[in-house]
Amino acid sequence: MTAEVIPYSLIFKTPSGTSRGILKHKDTWFIKIFDGIKTGIGECGMFRELSVDDRPDYENKLKWTCENINLGLEELRNKLADFPSLVFGLETAFKSLQNTNMFEIFPSAFTEGKASIPINGLVWMGEKQFMKQQIIQKIETGFKCIKLKIGALDFEEEVQLLKYIRKEFTQKEIELRVDANGAFKGEEALEKLKILSTFDIHSIEQPIKVGQLEEMANLCEKSPLAIALDEELIGVFETNEMEELLAIILPQYIILKPTLIGGFKKGEDWIGLANKYNIGWWITSALESNIGLNAIAQFTYSLESKMYQGLGTGGLFNNNFESPLVVKNGNLHYENGNHWNFNL
Repeated sequence: MTAEVIPYSLIFKTPSGTSRGILKHKDTWFIKIFDGIKTGIGECGMFRELSVDDRPDYENKLKWTCENINLGLEELRNKLADFPSLVFGLETAFKSLQNTNMFEIFPSAFTEGKASIPINGLVWMGEKQFMKQQIIQKIETGFKCIKLKIGALDFEEEVQLLKYIRKEFTQKEIELRVDANGAFKGEEALEKLKILSTFDIHSIEQPIKVGQLEEMANLCEKSPLAIALDEELIGVFETNEMEELLAIILPQYIILKPTLIGGFKKGEDWIGLANKYNIGWWITSALESNIGLNAIAQFTYSLESKMYQGLGTGGLFNNNFESPLVVKNGNLHYENGNHWNFNL
């Protein structure tokens, strides 16, 4: 078996605002493995300033992985535990290699085009008018769940946006989620959550910065609004540490990003623990190309969740790859009439 890595830079159609600044491009790496007959493909979409494997030796570790591909997936998974995006790429590539169609990672009714996945429409941070335009566009194109990034504007402006949505659409018509990316300060967080809860919001992701376990546990206990852990899960790989985190904080939800938490197996481990503590969950992509998004979507469908998932980011890039993934009426579809164009 042999392997190679191909670096690639995804270019945003519109520079996208996050709590970490404005993103204009996103670096990613594709790992291809060959067994002499077939090819497998996976994406290692390390996210700079967010991934725990944003390290100076990342590309050297990719090279080492290719040189040692014959160790097999289990051994590589163990040796690369500190490089979650690499593990995700490898898991995808090995599954890709096993299937007749290299783009079918988890064959199902979804890949047959017979089923779809309900997803949220993501509204990016920006000026109030820009965010309002995005909200209108998402609703007009059939989304029943909208997720707003908050924490960048003046809080009162963000409240006005939520007020606008709720004036036009009830909770039954539109499910609202917000993501603070840790923007709230501890002493003000509960008061802000109380204000946000008046808009019938489904949940808020990561209201305060990571690593404040007691403060987060206190918020989860007292908040009138459901709290979902997101960044809090990054870099937690040992089963006992994963369980300890959930047992202390007891959030209402956790959000699983396979690229950031260490792939499919680690996602299943988190879900097992979440179920034990009666914690809800959903899956979200992390600005991967359609190669990574495809794998995450197929994995998500296999889990049979009825919740809205965070999988609609494939259309953000100018130079993404043509694929059967299509967003229609707030759902992600796999349309087999559309072919893959992955030519590097």
